[in-house]
Amino acid sequence: MMRLLARLALLLALAGSAAGGFLGWARLQVLTPGPAAVETTVVIPPGSSGRIIAQQLSEAGVIARPWLFPIEVRLSSHPSLQAGEYRFPAHVSMALIIEMMHRGEVVVHKLTVAEGLTTQQIMLQLRETPGLSGLALTEPPEGGLLPQTYFFRLGDSRAAILARMSHGMTTLLDKLWADRDPGLPLTSKRQAVILASVVERETALPAERPHIAAVFLNRLRLHMRLQSDPTVIYAVSNGLGTLDRPLSHQDLAVNSPYNTYEADGLPPGPICNPGRASLVAVLHPAASDDLYFVADGSGGHVFAKSLSAHNHNVAKWRALRGRESRN
Repeated sequence: MMRLLARLALLLALAGSAAGGFLGWARLQVLTPGPAAVETTVVIPPGSSGRIIAQQLSEAGVIARPWLFPIEVRLSSHPSLQAGEYRFPAHVSMALIIEMMHRGEVVVHKLTVAEGLTTQQIMLQLRETPGLSGLALTEPPEGGLLPQTYFFRLGDSRAAILARMSHGMTTLLDKLWADRDPGLPLTSKRQAVILASVVERETALPAERPHIAAVFLNRLRLHMRLQSDPTVIYAVSNGLGTLDRPLSHQDLAVNSPYNTYEADGLPPGPICNPGRASLVAVLHPAASDDLYFVADGSGGHVFAKSLSAHNHNVAKWRALRGRESRN
């Protein structure tokens, strides 16, 4: 009897030693750098089991022993894994894969919406952005989307991104309007967006925007027409906001409420989606009595208080253009 017990104890000890050895070996495999020689992207669909995930990782060349993956997941302190798009570094270990998936460290994409785009242009950009889901939606009103960089995950809906753009503009405008300068000839937030959209399209130089805004606000106070080329471009391009040719004299006489050479006051709506800087410029304009501006040939503008000074600046600009065309 004693010999039997001794043999049983020996067998148990050997089994325990073997199990311990296996667990030690398995743990080493989990911590060992994996076979992927380069960074590898893997998309894990929702509802995937540990076995399916292991198969995908193996087929992608990220892990060498897929049978070990579900076991390690069950034994680890991270039993719940999140679906999504993952970008695993080269030679990532199984342990790090499990940790990344438990935390949901999925790939984050970005969509940058530039200031001054029309709603048509933004909708086209949204439709052509890969990684988003859902079809194109009803086009929102011009000027109602906030240009900035939006981050999203693979499979996020276009509707959700569009809602974030709209909410961002509403929130920003509410805040800026409440803090506006006193005495502005603007009676509503919508008017602020309209003028900001014109300022946005008039200059690409941030430092000029408060000065451009001041000119337009001065003209509104004096009931002078804005005479802004971008508003005419918006009218003759059917809301696209761009032309593949210069404006003509015929364009400047087009019958449209957006033609600020012919129509009084502000256009009936925004001509693009202005960014924060242009909204701030309109609500906090520069201190200036200027009523005119024209391009200076270097990407900026030269300003004037009187029509005679403005005509002089225009003549200089035309002479510069003439010299450039001859060279």
